[in-house]
Amino acid sequence: MKNSRVLERAVSKSGKAGWLAVSAVAAAVAVSPQLARGCACGCGVFDVATEDMFPRDSGGMAYVMYSFSDQNHNWSETGPAPAAENPDKRIETQFTTYGGQYMFNANWGIQLEVPYDYRTFSTTSGAPGNPIVKLNWSTLGDVRLQGIYTGFSKDLETGLTFGLKLPTGSYSHNNAYDDIDRDSELGTGSTDILLGFFHHHKFGASGNWTWYAQALLDVPVLIQDQYRPGVELDAAAGIYYTGWRVARLMITPIEQIIASDRTSDTGAYASGGAYDGNGGDNSGYQRIMLSQGIEMHLHPYPISLYADVEVPVFQCFRGNQMAASQLFKAVLSYHF
Repeated sequence: MKNSRVLERAVSKSGKAGWLAVSAVAAAVAVSPQLARGCACGCGVFDVATEDMFPRDSGGMAYVMYSFSDQNHNWSETGPAPAAENPDKRIETQFTTYGGQYMFNANWGIQLEVPYDYRTFSTTSGAPGNPIVKLNWSTLGDVRLQGIYTGFSKDLETGLTFGLKLPTGSYSHNNAYDDIDRDSELGTGSTDILLGFFHHHKFGASGNWTWYAQALLDVPVLIQDQYRPGVELDAAAGIYYTGWRVARLMITPIEQIIASDRTSDTGAYASGGAYDGNGGDNSGYQRIMLSQGIEMHLHPYPISLYADVEVPVFQCFRGNQMAASQLFKAVLSYHF
């Protein structure tokens, strides 16, 4: 997309000199090895939550969540794709989210998440000779503020979440050659509506087994600078067992399946948009992952530690995108 921005600047010039500049830049773009970029699912890793984060009673919880994604291979449709057809080479991201949740009573609560992310991005530069460059940057991400309603039953098993994702993250970080496209930024620049649902229920004679399901819909409604992220639906279903103890340590194994569906980004600065030299569609995906996790509580202290690894078992990417072989996550929480 960096070449398209050069075109846009050339078009803004007036008179014969401007048209000559447009022609020259267009010819350079035509012979440039740059192809349509594709960031891929995982650039904005989103998990619907962990079971420990479901409201259980009035009171609060503070937590810090760490996720890591290494997008190091190319994927198109349902299989591997040639790396030579994508100028992006590797995207490593560390997502750190500081969050808080407070239930005012058995019916109503609020949740705030403030992310701070670090990214290493290797890509084909628009500099002379088109070298591979490695770019590193960190920034505040897009803050999420949500309300929680659990008034459907006294046991708080079922609930709804609703709120906004705010455009607090930077979407304009770049170098001299505009090597970072909008879908590779740590902020989207959009304000999104968030609508979610969760349910969990104990079963079995011992009462130690619980199953749960949850989903979150993310719909961008206000955008900036001609880029609209795709609509995303994430859902998960899982099961866990709470009957294991080692002295005061409670150990809970968790198995879950996570499904995601994201539509293509749109707008002039989306990959494949009006200013993209290739014009292809390199965003949007469907993905199913299996997650193996463990949660530990040290009784009677109100502290818990959760960790999991999420492995894709099905992926369908539009265009040629960078993909990760697995995603890692850890959550440390304190209940009060």
